[in-house]
Amino acid sequence: MDEKLRLELEEKIVRMLKTVYDPEIPVNVYDLGLIYRIEVNEDLSVEIDMTMTAPNCPAADFIVEDVRQKVDSIEGIKQTDINLVFEPEWNKDMMSEEAKLDLGFI
Repeated sequence: MDEKLRLELEEKIVRMLKTVYDPEIPVNVYDLGLIYRIEVNEDLSVEIDMTMTAPNCPAADFIVEDVRQKVDSIEGIKQTDINLVFEPEWNKDMMSEEAKLDLGFI
C-alpha cells in the first residue's frame, strides 16, 4: 500500500473516531486521548490500541464496539481489531486542548 493511501485512511479513521463518545462524557474518544495507536496494515486491516478513562468503565463494551463498527464502515477497511490497554494509565493531560476546554479544565 502506498503512503498516500495509508495517510488518507488514517485521516478517515480519526474523523470517524471523533464521532464516538463515552455516554457519560460529552467529548469524543479521540479528543479524550483514549486512542493510543492506529495502524493501517498492508491487507487494509486496522489495529487500534485504546484505553478507557477508568479500568472499570461501565460503557467499555459499548464504546469498543462503536469504534469497531464505525471504523469497519470506512470504505476499503477490511477488518478492525481493537486492543483495550491500560498502560500507560489514562489521565486528563492526554486530552486535547479543545476537550480540556469543553470539560472546564482550562
